[in-house]
Amino acid sequence: MKGVVFTEFLAFVRQGHGEDMADDIIEACALPSGGAYTAVGTYPHGEMQALCGALSARCGRPAADLVRDFGAHLSDSFARHHPAFFARAGHLFDFLASIEGHIHVEVRKLYPDAELPTFDVAERSATRLVLDYRSPRRLGPLAEGLIAGSARHFGVDVRVRTEALAGPEGEALRFTVDLV
Repeated sequence: MKGVVFTEFLAFVRQGHGEDMADDIIEACALPSGGAYTAVGTYPHGEMQALCGALSARCGRPAADLVRDFGAHLSDSFARHHPAFFARAGHLFDFLASIEGHIHVEVRKLYPDAELPTFDVAERSATRLVLDYRSPRRLGPLAEGLIAGSARHFGVDVRVRTEALAGPEGEALRFTVDLV
């Protein structure tokens, strides 16, 4: 998993829970990296799971809820640091539909070793977009948070339903995004 996700996660923790909390969860996890992340580095996704679990234990919220909130935070960060990805899409659905064909292509140019999830458009209408998500890292709540954060960026209200899909190793989810 790319280091930018780790650095943004720690910024999310610091922003919402303070510097001490970030230090505490790093210490509690005894991470192989020591919690010293660079944006361009690559780290085992198990470290992210450990950090999320430690944060959940300390603040008493389910890890999935925290990861979803982090996804929304990460979307805001992406919009600030990569505004062209958002600017080229006139609507949330255009943006989400461009993940595989444009955004991930550009990410792979910057980070050729990036192991990205896949997002395939299964259905699209004026008021609904159905995305199939697959990833061996089981970070569906992160993807859901990214969708919600992107909707906020585009100024639209959405309802996101998630259902599990049958699939090989890893996680396969279907996100149904309805405009409300």
